[in-house]
Amino acid sequence: MIRKLKEIERFEITFLLALMTLFCFSLSVFRYYISDTKVFLFLNWNLFLAWIPFVISSFLMLFKIRSKLSVVAAIAVWILFFPNSPYILTDLFHLKSRNSIPVWYDLVVILSYAWTGLFCGFISLFDIEKLLLAYFKQSTIRIIIISFLFLTGFGVYLGRFLRWNSWDVINNPFGLFNDILVRIVYPMNHAQTWGVTVFMGVMLNFMYFMMKSVKSIDRQTVAAKNQ
Repeated sequence: MIRKLKEIERFEITFLLALMTLFCFSLSVFRYYISDTKVFLFLNWNLFLAWIPFVISSFLMLFKIRSKLSVVAAIAVWILFFPNSPYILTDLFHLKSRNSIPVWYDLVVILSYAWTGLFCGFISLFDIEKLLLAYFKQSTIRIIIISFLFLTGFGVYLGRFLRWNSWDVINNPFGLFNDILVRIVYPMNHAQTWGVTVFMGVMLNFMYFMMKSVKSIDRQTVAAKNQ
């Protein structure tokens, strides 16, 4: 019974995310049709990348993968792609007045993509947190999640300002490692790096744990009704 409820919950979440993704795609296509410019079509690719962590964690949860090697490999790939979920928030940098379309419409476009991507990421993080319960204590997991979200802030910086991508770990690992190492060895020379990392990390932690609190309240409400 509990498993069936979880499957129904997963279906509802996936269905809503699919609808929201379709809405986002419709916004960008309509914008292209009205303005005849491809300005925000790249958001569809960014959102596709944001879906990858959700797909990976959903696969692990639904098929109850328990092989340690498989779980470690899946989580390693998940870690590489997770920063793509909050990354879309930084696409607000592209917001400016254009003659072809009202700025308020572009704001709705970017925020829609950003929210959908962020939600994909956070739901997948919920999943990974549940998986980790089999290996760590709750207090340890909390520290891991907090640290990981700060690491995600660093990942967002690498993507937005240094233009590194998730697959550059394979395509150009030495170049990526060099950029990371330089910022660790000479932190005072890279104030922007650590400013973005810290503030993005703090924001993501607040957002994630606030979402968890809402989910907890919802569970308590359901439990109270069933009593």
